Amino acid sequence: MNKDKHHHGDLREALISAGIGLMEAGGPAALSLRKCAAKAGVSHAAPAHHFKGITSLKAAIVARSYKIFAETMQTHRHGLTEPRARLVAICEGYLAFARSHAALFQFMFQPFPPDFAQINPPILAELEQYSTLAYRELEQACAPFAPIGGQEGGIEVMVWSLVHGYAMLFASAPEARTPAGTPPDFAQILPAFPLRK
Repeated sequence: MNKDKHHHGDLREALISAGIGLMEAGGPAALSLRKCAAKAGVSHAAPAHHFKGITSLKAAIVARSYKIFAETMQTHRHGLTEPRARLVAICEGYLAFARSHAALFQFMFQPFPPDFAQINPPILAELEQYSTLAYRELEQACAPFAPIGGQEGGIEVMVWSLVHGYAMLFASAPEARTPAGTPPDFAQILPAFPLRK
C-alpha cells in the first residue's frame, strides 16, 4: 500500500507542517526534504509532487509563517478602534509571534535566495500575498497618525524599525537586562504620535 495516500490530498499541507515543526525544534539546519517526508509519514520521494526542491519548501514555510504572523497581529487588535490602542496591539501581536515562533521569525527576515526559478509559482504567489497582508496590518494601524515631517510612510517605517529591533533584542529573552537596566514594556517606548487633522 502506498503510504503517501494516507494524507488524502493534504500531502502539501502535511509537508509544510512537518517543515515548520522541524524548524521550530532545531532551526533551519534541521530542515531537509527527507526529514519532512519522514515526519509527515510519507516516502522520501513524495515532496517532489509539490516542491521543486528544498528552496521551494522553505519559501512555502516562509509564506505560511507570514500568514500566522498576520493572523497573530489581527487577533491582538481585534475589536479595537482607538488608534493608539490599536497600534500598540498590533505591535504586541508582532512581539507575541516573535516569542512564540522564534525560529520562524528569524528565518522569515533572512535574505532569500534570488533564484526564484527554484520556487513553484503558486508558492511565490502565496509568499507575496501573506507578506503583503502582514505589512498591511502595520500600515493600516499607522494610517490615522500624522506623517512625520510630512513624509507619508514615515511612521510605519519608524514603528516597524522599533518593534522589529525590540523583537530581535528581547522577544526571545524577556528577562534580558541592558546597560540601562530591564527593558521597559514596548508600549512605554512607542512614541505618542499625533493624529491626522
